[in-house]
Amino acid sequence: MLITIFIPIIVILLMLLAAAIKILREYQRGVVFTLGRFTGVKGPGLIILIPFVQQMLRVDLRTVVHDVPSQDVISKDNVSVRVNAVLYFRVINPERAMIQVEDFLMATSQLAQTTLRSVLGKHDLDEMLAERDKLNNDIQEILDAQTDAWGIKVANVEIKHVDLNETMVRAIARQAEAERERRAKVINAEGEQQAAQKLLEAAHILGQRPEAMQLRYLSTLNVIANEKNSTIVFPFPMELGELFKAAATKSR
Repeated sequence: MLITIFIPIIVILLMLLAAAIKILREYQRGVVFTLGRFTGVKGPGLIILIPFVQQMLRVDLRTVVHDVPSQDVISKDNVSVRVNAVLYFRVINPERAMIQVEDFLMATSQLAQTTLRSVLGKHDLDEMLAERDKLNNDIQEILDAQTDAWGIKVANVEIKHVDLNETMVRAIARQAEAERERRAKVINAEGEQQAAQKLLEAAHILGQRPEAMQLRYLSTLNVIANEKNSTIVFPFPMELGELFKAAATKSR
């Protein structure tokens, strides 16, 4: 008879003990409410609560990696793209994360989506593709400022993909090809200009020293002889022509 009486009492005591004793891990904190009023943040370790009087909500302080769903964005130059990103954030104030917002995970996710569309819509497509670091920093600063009231710290935002339709991909390919051709023509023109400048300098030097011209003439003959051509055309020096003309005049 006594055993039958004590069994329910033991069960009730065990239930009260289970409700009173909580164990929090190193990365967890407990937000405690006493009769519905906030009374403090406890943990990690062993936490003792007053059953039916105190309640505790667990908060994870580890960094959360959240994949922001793809968003349809219209850039400043009216190009439609789909952009997705990844968000890194963590709770730094458990009290505000539990009291100031109903669901801080959902709230942060929704805010990230709207901020992503807002920030990217202010930039051209070229900026989205070439200046991702700057855009990441802009989005991170805006999110961090707005989530501070919720006790959330946004550590980093990374834009993963900027998806374009096939028409825009072909247009960008044509633009890149035209840019490469332009650069090739500019480089070729700069090479011609430098070569002409060097030839002008060489002509100026050779014009000042006639013996240098003769050495150049002999060097050219040596190169032509080594080519083993069947026909060799020798340039006729103007000085030698003048010499023959003077000798003919004297013989008369």
